[in-house]
Amino acid sequence: MRLVIARCQVDYAGRLTAHLPMATRLLLVKADGSVSVHSDDRAYKPLNWMSPPCWLTEDDGTWTVSNKAGEKLVITLDEVLHDSAHELGAEPGLVKDGVEAHLQELLAEHITTLGDGYSLVRREYMTAIGPVDILCRDAVGATVAVEIKRRGEIDGVEQLTRYLELLNRDPLLAPVQGVFAAQLIKPQARTLAEDRGIRCVTLDYDALRGIESDEFRLF
Repeated sequence: MRLVIARCQVDYAGRLTAHLPMATRLLLVKADGSVSVHSDDRAYKPLNWMSPPCWLTEDDGTWTVSNKAGEKLVITLDEVLHDSAHELGAEPGLVKDGVEAHLQELLAEHITTLGDGYSLVRREYMTAIGPVDILCRDAVGATVAVEIKRRGEIDGVEQLTRYLELLNRDPLLAPVQGVFAAQLIKPQARTLAEDRGIRCVTLDYDALRGIESDEFRLF
């Protein structure tokens, strides 16, 4: 991973245009090829970014990040305050809590919860960037990747997006659709998922366990 702290301005041209005026920011260049621009007041979410597959070229104080869709992220550097590279090694992956692990197990057992005709390929389908929770096929045989969360937030959608980009490079699997499944899905996460063509499914933990919920019932 390369970390660069610099005074810079950022211009994006693609499906829309965006401009960040000159300011001091953190630029992250990750081993997967992604480039993201961060400020000091937005927690984990970048101000702008380009997801892989993309290409970075550096020329006379200007970074140009391009992808195959013709989108460009142009970063103009006024002053570089720090520039370092670090080898982070293999990522062991997120250890899911008991509820998420059990949800994955239950959904795999009852895969038709996602729709009639669905069939399980396997749980924990390994990719180069980590395991997909569930890989399955829909009623017409199309591949579907499922990301399962107890609480569905934007970072979960981003995680599934990365898996889909990678899986869709495999001609034996493509085209791969995405399903974001959680007990609770935040509105912002649902909006982002649907904008990216990812279907959202709200999971009823008790129903999957075979326990009929009595919530909001008088008797």
